[in-house]
Amino acid sequence: MATPAHTSLLLSNPSPQPQLLFSVRRSVSAHTRATRFKCSASQTGFFSRLGRLIKEKAKSDVEKVFSGFSKTRDNLAVIDELLLYWNLAETDRVLDELEEILLVADFGPKITIKIVESLREDILARKLKSGSEIKDALKSRVLDLLVTKGSKTELQLGFRKPAVIMIIGVNGGGKTTSLGKLAYRLKNEGVKILMAAGDTFRAAASDQLEIWAERTGCEIVVAEEEKAKASSVLSRAVKRGKEEGFDIVLCDTSGRLHTNYSLMEELIACKKAVGKVVPGAPNVS
Repeated sequence: MATPAHTSLLLSNPSPQPQLLFSVRRSVSAHTRATRFKCSASQTGFFSRLGRLIKEKAKSDVEKVFSGFSKTRDNLAVIDELLLYWNLAETDRVLDELEEILLVADFGPKITIKIVESLREDILARKLKSGSEIKDALKSRVLDLLVTKGSKTELQLGFRKPAVIMIIGVNGGGKTTSLGKLAYRLKNEGVKILMAAGDTFRAAASDQLEIWAERTGCEIVVAEEEKAKASSVLSRAVKRGKEEGFDIVLCDTSGRLHTNYSLMEELIACKKAVGKVVPGAPNVS
């Protein structure tokens, strides 16, 4: 049994061993951290080059955006000169030139006609009496188009089921991938989807679409034999879609150029084949 003197000695002079262990562990830990984050000269050079490339790419992307805006701004700058000496007698000429300016600035035909005709109505109604008023009205209409919410964006696929969407385009345009993305979106909205592997020309096209069907949880119709006609595959898919109550049949097709007569004839045959099963199909292509 320890005496009070011994107890006092133990409390006042604890063993130095724990301090030694702590010191060793701390030095080992510091050494480990230094080793873990140590980069060789070649690695440092690689990360420096990577950072420089990312910075240059970001700068290039920003410059492209601003250069695109500057082109539009330069095209629209002509409007100031056009409206500077405007008078009522030259309304038609001025509006025709304004229409051309907006088209060159990539406003699009539909939007351009809407803007110009609304300005024409206000000018003839004497609501706009000077070039500056027309300019302000033009700014107001463009701003309204940018901030006003558009109409519903849901697909309008008619009243017959199944609705048939045929994906067509040139080679390598991303038709099969787009079909898979469209299927994913529609599937998440509760739509019952059936895929049709109508690309019977490209190697592994059917396999690629089967992967998309598996990913999206959709069913698929593929060719039952080699060198099957695309029209027969699509016709069989639409028939199944009609019999089993599918909402939409997504039809993949081979890539083709409009200059290839035989492939364009095949596309016509596909359209006729699905139209025989569901009148009016395909609804969208």
